[in-house]
Amino acid sequence: MEWWALAKAAVMGIVEGLTEFLPISSTGHLILAASLLDFTGDSAKVFEVAIQTGAMFAVIWEYRERLARTLGGLSHDPVAQRFARNVLVAFMPAVVFGLLLGQAIKAHLFHPVPVALAFVVGGLIILWVERRHHAAYGERDLQGTRHARVESVDDMSALDALKVGLVQCLALIPGTSRSGATIIGAMVFGFSRRAATEFSFYLAIPTLIGAGAYSVWKDRAALGWAEAPVFAVGTAFAFVSALLCIRWLIRYVATHDFTAFAWYRIVFGALVLLTAATGWVQWRA
Repeated sequence: MEWWALAKAAVMGIVEGLTEFLPISSTGHLILAASLLDFTGDSAKVFEVAIQTGAMFAVIWEYRERLARTLGGLSHDPVAQRFARNVLVAFMPAVVFGLLLGQAIKAHLFHPVPVALAFVVGGLIILWVERRHHAAYGERDLQGTRHARVESVDDMSALDALKVGLVQCLALIPGTSRSGATIIGAMVFGFSRRAATEFSFYLAIPTLIGAGAYSVWKDRAALGWAEAPVFAVGTAFAFVSALLCIRWLIRYVATHDFTAFAWYRIVFGALVLLTAATGWVQWRA
């Protein structure tokens, strides 16, 4: 039984790492995967949030040089100070709205059918934004850097950061996608595709740390040392798969848009809705 629990944790960790930074919703995929694997209960819900720290550590490792320069320059470097300020400003709306609405959202929307609906709606929004982006910058300028107002994360203002932070709050709805909301929202606000993607990575660090720590602390009574191996395996697999995903995604956005992810969301969400309606799959809450 213990080995089966560790195998489930490994699968969940891989799902988290591969989906956290793609615009397809890690939370949505974790809810669906947990339903299929019968990975349920109070500790399982904490696990789904806690293993996001593995994905967060992948960002820290991949961008360790930039983060080290930022920390080292906080006392004297205006670029480092502006960067740190922007990440903090973008992070704060998620704190406020998460504390206000988190419990209600978990009670009513953390179920397969609402997640599937969010998948479909999110996919349609991505298709609209990509069509708008191509119309503005042309089919051959995928990055949008020829006309982007924000070509890199160092070009951001505090207002830009606040806008992206407010859009990130949409990801409180499971199935929306934190990375999708921040990347697509930033593109609407005039970011190049690469700048939007990289800032989404940086913003993940405080967001995932905060969500994981808060969830573990709030539900600490449901946890015990017996669950430690399961949490460790899930976090480790999330780290490795997220690191591979980050490196792949940066290369991908240099030559592709997000249309493929939009169609994936729409088709996958439609399949979940179809199987739920017909009873072919017994999705568990």
